[in-house]
This record gives sequence, C-alpha cells and structure tokens, in this order.
Amino acid sequence: MMERLVLHEYAASGNCYKIRLTAALLGLKIERREYDILKGETRTPEFLANVNANGRIPTLQIGDRFLPESNAACFYLAEGSALIPDDRFDRADMLRWMCFEQYSHEPYVATMRFWVAFIADRLSEEQKAQIPMRRAQAEAALKVMDDHLAGRRFFVADRLTLADIALYAYTHVAEEGDLTLAPYANIRAWLDRVAATPGYVGIEA
Repeated sequence: MMERLVLHEYAASGNCYKIRLTAALLGLKIERREYDILKGETRTPEFLANVNANGRIPTLQIGDRFLPESNAACFYLAEGSALIPDDRFDRADMLRWMCFEQYSHEPYVATMRFWVAFIADRLSEEQKAQIPMRRAQAEAALKVMDDHLAGRRFFVADRLTLADIALYAYTHVAEEGDLTLAPYANIRAWLDRVAATPGYVGIEA
C-alpha cells in the first residue's frame, strides 16, 4: 500500500499538473497543498526548511519524505505501471524524451506561457529582449516533437508513457504563451489522444 501522498503545488503550473495527471491515470489519491509563487510562498523559511530547500514546486510528499522535481515524482508514482515500458530500450527512450522536455522544451514553451499569461506587466527589459530567442527555441522544440510523431500515436512504445505526460503538460497550453500549434498537425492529433485516455484530468481540475 502506497504511503500518503501530498502534492505541494501551484495549480496553474504544468510541472505540478504532470504529477496530478500521472496520479489520476493510475487511480491514485493525492492530497494537494497550494502555494502562490507570485507572492513568494515557496521562499519562506518554513517552506525552505520543511518542504524543498530549493524553494520550488512541485514537491511530492510521500509519508514524511519529500521528493522535488516533477519528472522524478512522476517516475515514483508510475513505478511498476504501464506508464513505464518494460523494454530496456523503450524505458531509456522514455527518459530521453523526459530529459528533452526539461532541457529543450520547458525552458522555452513554459517560460513563454508564464511570461505572457502570468507576469506580462512585470517583465524586465532583459526578459522582453529574450522573447524572440525563447519563441524560436520553443518553435524548434515543437517541430522536433511534430516530426517525431509523424506516423506515431505516442512518443515511445506506441502507447502512453511518462514521456507523453511530461511533454503534454506544457504543450497543450502553449498557446497561452502566444505560441501557435496550427502548423503542428501531428502534435494536435497527439494532444487529442492523450486527452481521450481513461482517467484523464485537465490542468484546471
């Protein structure tokens, strides 16, 4: 029996949503504790001492232990389930796409969404100057994904895995960051397939 699970989160975050979606698809009960990152609630001495010394969410609490980093938390929840392939190569390929998401996708797609949808009126001149580069890198990541999905239903092993969950979280709300998904027909079809999965919950749930 799995220990009590508590998600320390900011609900609008795609990284937090990954964990909620993973739990929902697996039928796992997860408690939620909300922090307002715009008010610095993850930077308080209490949070830093008791939840995550790095001052970030999400952090998954498992009993009395705390596991930061969204993809690590998803991996913990999905261990032994169909969301992680049995085949050695497929499992490594899943991790490859999860690394791609954190290195080549999230810093650009997610950052554009956060800047445009959440703090547009607070952007520094330096941040504004970065927007063309961030947009170009986001579009490059989306093209890599779209090309890979040509002729494929999902990213790995022809079925939904954590690779899809990791990439879905911010891709499906990319247009909130003034990015268009219109050129990426394969991505749009894949988004529909993920959303049709039994147990699916939306980011707003």
